[in-house]
Amino acid sequence: MIDPIILGKYEPVIGLEVHAQLLTESKAFCSCTTIFGGVPNTNTCPICLGHPGTLPVLNENLLRYSVRMGLATNCSIRKRSIFARKNYFYPDLPKGYQITQYETPICHDGWIEIEMPNGDPRRIGITRIHMEEDTGQSIHDFGAETLLDLNRCGTPLIEIVSEPDMRSSEEAYQYFMGIRSIVTYLGISDGNMEEASLRCDANVSVRLKGAKEFGQKTEVKNMNSFRNVQRAIEAEIERQILVLELGGTVLHQTMMFDANKGVTRPMRTKEDAHDYRYFPEPDLLPVTITDAYLEEVLAEIPELQRARRDRFVRAFSLPAYDAGVLTADKSTANFFEAVLSHLPADAANAKAVSNYIMGDVMRTMSEQHVAIDAIGLRAEHLAELISLIQDKTISNKIAKDLFGELLNSKKSPKQLVAEHGLVQVTDTDSIRSTVREVLAKNGENLAKYRSGKTTLFGFFVGQTMKVMQGKANPEVVNAILREELEHA
Repeated sequence: MIDPIILGKYEPVIGLEVHAQLLTESKAFCSCTTIFGGVPNTNTCPICLGHPGTLPVLNENLLRYSVRMGLATNCSIRKRSIFARKNYFYPDLPKGYQITQYETPICHDGWIEIEMPNGDPRRIGITRIHMEEDTGQSIHDFGAETLLDLNRCGTPLIEIVSEPDMRSSEEAYQYFMGIRSIVTYLGISDGNMEEASLRCDANVSVRLKGAKEFGQKTEVKNMNSFRNVQRAIEAEIERQILVLELGGTVLHQTMMFDANKGVTRPMRTKEDAHDYRYFPEPDLLPVTITDAYLEEVLAEIPELQRARRDRFVRAFSLPAYDAGVLTADKSTANFFEAVLSHLPADAANAKAVSNYIMGDVMRTMSEQHVAIDAIGLRAEHLAELISLIQDKTISNKIAKDLFGELLNSKKSPKQLVAEHGLVQVTDTDSIRSTVREVLAKNGENLAKYRSGKTTLFGFFVGQTMKVMQGKANPEVVNAILREELEHA
């Protein structure tokens, strides 16, 4: 760990290169499926394997989704662009080159605005967004052997290259999360890092504070989670500062992040663009964009996360924190609105739905490691459960007990309440009788309460609820218990 005083002498300069796999049904230049998880080396054909004499054909959705992303990130859209061949050898690149874009990226000179944890906004520039195809996968999990799965070859990608505008690992994290939010809200990528459909490389350098020139950058790879992006950048910043403080020179290298040890280490000397020998792809025509096409794609852009968050605050009177949590994931925001559509859309109901989603629903998502769509909870069932609480048919405790039964259930909350006999008891005579019974059986604690140990009130409430199997209305229990204790 470097002394904070030494760290404070330097300023990091960070840019991110984000690769997003696109949700097209077929690959970038052939008709092979893009479905993840198939039997290795089965979703391939002569085109994506680069057999001689085969000709690529552009997937129209690769173009459409790229333009959609460009418009959503305030980019200029190039009216005419071409594909290029990026030539290099790697075992999982069977063609020996990758079809990409070089001098004429489809989108350029854009920006997004991120929000730091303290609420301060930061604008991060986007240099370019270009179309390309993915490589295969090298699998190193079998000892000394490396296996190849070429199913991913030719899967459509966009690469989003930022300006070196970020000055901390936190800014980089917020930017990366912002990009993920945009691609998922646009419906062009699932943003899943575990399946490698969203990947990130970080260009990192450091310089003395106040210096004008950038330091020598390195590229950090092997960051397999959103938080590991932040950790890897922090580790590389510290490594570079230590090198400079010891009188060394930062080399232009590709670094790999070791998540277990929390350190970066060199993989290879970093290639420059000329090392790849780019040249125009001879088998694909130039891409031409018309004004009418741009207007058509612009009309497809939905409400994005920040706009939706602000609307939740404005329309439903939700706290900004709740709105931020609910809209961080598009499917969660959709579920919130679906539940609320079954209830009167007032502030009280919005907050009740928000509390349930941020509580039991998100806890279940975390336990099952799945998105909200996969936990088996129907929006109308959660709305009905909340209604049963609000009209005092059931207590909050009973609702919590019922919640697990609602997952993957065809039965509604009302049906389950009726089947289990869980309707909340509000009959004051019955509750009063139980309260008196509890006080009579706990004479010692009653004496302590009378002598001033008023914290025992909660004990008497709990005992009453236990005897009544959680079915008693807690408000009625509290009121009657106070009355009985005053006269006991």
